[in-house]
Amino acid sequence: MTDDLPTPDLVRLAESHGIATEYWSFFGDRVHVPASTLRAVLAAMGIDASTDAAVTAALRDAEDRPWRDLLPPSFVSRPGARALPVHVADGYDVVVTADLEDGTTRALPVPDQQPTSRDLDGQRRWRVEVPIPSDLPLGWHSVHAYERPIGGGDPGRAASAPLVITPERMPAPPTRPGRSRGWGLMAQLYSVRSRASWGMGDFADLADLAAIAGSRGADFLLINPIHAAEVTPPIEPSPYLPATRRFLAPLYVRPDDIREASYLDAAGRAAVDAARGPVAATDTDAAHIDRDAVWAAKRRALETIFAVPLSPGRAAELDAFTAREGQPLQDFALWCALEEYYAGAPRPDEAWDIDSPLVADLRERLAPRVRFHVWLQWIADQQVEDAQAAAKASGMAIGIMHDLAVGVHQRGSDAWSLRRMYAPGMAVGAPPDMYNQQGQTWNQPPWLPGALAEAGYAPLRDMIRTLLRHAGALRIDHVIGLFRLWWIPAGLSPAAGTYVRYDHEAMIGVLMLEAHRAGAVLIGEDLGNVEPWVRDYLSARGILGTSVLWFEREGEGFRPPEHYRASLLATVNTHDLPPTAGYLADEHVALRARLGLLTRPVEQELAEADAERAAMLALLRDRGLLSEDAGEQEIIEALNVLITASPAQLIGVALVDAVGERRAQNQPGTDREYPNWQIPLAGPDGRAVLLDDLVHNDRFDALTRAVDTRVGRHPV
Repeated sequence: MTDDLPTPDLVRLAESHGIATEYWSFFGDRVHVPASTLRAVLAAMGIDASTDAAVTAALRDAEDRPWRDLLPPSFVSRPGARALPVHVADGYDVVVTADLEDGTTRALPVPDQQPTSRDLDGQRRWRVEVPIPSDLPLGWHSVHAYERPIGGGDPGRAASAPLVITPERMPAPPTRPGRSRGWGLMAQLYSVRSRASWGMGDFADLADLAAIAGSRGADFLLINPIHAAEVTPPIEPSPYLPATRRFLAPLYVRPDDIREASYLDAAGRAAVDAARGPVAATDTDAAHIDRDAVWAAKRRALETIFAVPLSPGRAAELDAFTAREGQPLQDFALWCALEEYYAGAPRPDEAWDIDSPLVADLRERLAPRVRFHVWLQWIADQQVEDAQAAAKASGMAIGIMHDLAVGVHQRGSDAWSLRRMYAPGMAVGAPPDMYNQQGQTWNQPPWLPGALAEAGYAPLRDMIRTLLRHAGALRIDHVIGLFRLWWIPAGLSPAAGTYVRYDHEAMIGVLMLEAHRAGAVLIGEDLGNVEPWVRDYLSARGILGTSVLWFEREGEGFRPPEHYRASLLATVNTHDLPPTAGYLADEHVALRARLGLLTRPVEQELAEADAERAAMLALLRDRGLLSEDAGEQEIIEALNVLITASPAQLIGVALVDAVGERRAQNQPGTDREYPNWQIPLAGPDGRAVLLDDLVHNDRFDALTRAVDTRVGRHPV
């Protein structure tokens, strides 16, 4: 509509805050963002753009604000890569120093230069550029600036800001001796159970699965996000919609493995056994995982174990953990206690404000439950540590590879305790594409770029530290979100959103610094509509991209794996695609037809799937990887062997493919229509596959052996 066209000043204002005023759609169209969307996004950033006069004032403020402050709110740079801007009042020079993490101080000389100036509030300000020395060590430092009057007089302003020096490039992934690259398993942890499980996969199962994979030659085990969800039913089944990305899900704790469980008296042991019995009986049920039932059982057992007094040594460990995690842990534990306190009852608005008097009062009243949830995080941290130790002991060069979700639940812990970090009235999503013609809304609030900078990127740092404390790698889902995100104003369709840019140098830099310190590998999920330069940028920084066999196209056919990028985690499929056995049997088409998700006749979908499958099978036969009479198992092995011919640094093998599972874990475009993220691991006969039996599973053995044999060889 012509009356929703933005004025030139509104366009300038939006662009000054990283808001896209136009973009190229998936379909190749140039889309101009309407004024209403730009105003809504600006309002979420705390900027009034409701009238032309307000836009003029906000634009002036946006142009003046950097000049008002002596230092920027924070500064992130590679060694020697950026120059620090300092805005000095006329009549003063400036002294700049850096306080380093090791306690030493470095002078940052201000070289001779021709500074630019701006008249502001009746005074001239000068912008000088202070180079960051190339030998400044990596780390979390602080920079200080002091105005000194020229010719003597009273000192001027002083300012400090976080100074973060980040790696230039990540090293190549570690490998086993004698190999130039590695491979690993990919699994949905909740789906992988043993005879000792409590109805779903847990951290003890994680350790065992890692040990099994490592004994087969695997270097990593990629699992779904294990971020914490709700602690009251209904528990969100999607691991990609967590309550927090900072803390772990106690849902995955194995109660029996807690040291204090061995100190229970007879009544306590009976209580734990009684809690476990009903959910353990479902371990062989291949139909459904009931998180609510599992958590109800585990919580009863965990409360019983929590009542056992800690030994002095254990108490000291808990105290050290609590001190290290600080206030964020206390806030998360309080959120959990509030969830329980208001379970089944409406929560007053004041309870959603962490700074309200009501919340302060409840923090005191609910202190025992807060201590319980703090203890749970300590236990979860220890069990994840044990899993990584088991992975490394099995011979893995990398170990556990965690997955970082794009965002958090709008009513979750992070959105509550860090609300100033998130944009109110906005949701993250995706613009329209050929698969979702209306676009997608993920119901997650986006981070505010300015708030992150003001916080010195500490929320991002702390989140990454937790995930990498006991891990060898991190996969970042939708890594483009560290560059730009699709913001959708509340009440509007996804198509009415726009992109908002982030300081990717800072975001990626902080990610790399924490990974460098943890000795971890980084993988960015860069599938879909990603600007080409982003892939080049990530590769130049040593961050691996992702490749899925079915998406690798070249001309009219499939791209030869030799043409793949080297800086990759290459796989046959992903958790958003059907397992290969299901794909070969057209079950993905049948499922979408049953759910009413097809936009074309089912016959047309089947014909297209058949043509795609025939082209792939022809490629496999041309390479001598498949006989004419090959069956399902042989085809799956050949597909996985095919991607080993690529130069990819890492190869991922889906556990569902290794056991012949046919059902999809997630069907995009559905919410309640399909049991997403609730499917237990099963074989081609529809019976549950337990960890206890995996070591004797012929399909698993054959596929892992075939991939392990090929990895490290020259591509063929």
